[in-house]
Amino acid sequence: QVQLAESGGGSVEVGGALRLSCVIADYDFKSYCLSWFRQAPGKEREGVASVRSDGSATYAESVKGRFSISEDKANHTLYLQMNNLNPGDTAMYYCAASSAYGVGERFGGCAHFYWGRGTQVTISS
Repeated sequence: QVQLAESGGGSVEVGGALRLSCVIADYDFKSYCLSWFRQAPGKEREGVASVRSDGSATYAESVKGRFSISEDKANHTLYLQMNNLNPGDTAMYYCAASSAYGVGERFGGCAHFYWGRGTQVTISS
């Protein structure tokens, strides 16, 4: 059973930085999309950043130039480096992965079927 486990969330001040990690287990790393989503209180979940098996990446407009997605393929870990954080970045952040089924929440041209439980990021002004 595919498992995704996020870590690295916390509370930082405006302008600060955090790096989120997501360890992925029992996943078939062929032709995949790995992504970060976030959901703020009272808002719908939105895609933040995505990386494909071909190395291409997609970012939401709101985080371009501030966030960077990367992966450690050897250790099956996905990262999200977040810099210059602002209160609008406060949300629960989720790691997600695509599947061969082609169903699930879409972002970056992929449907995301597998999800982690999330890690909270809070930015204080």
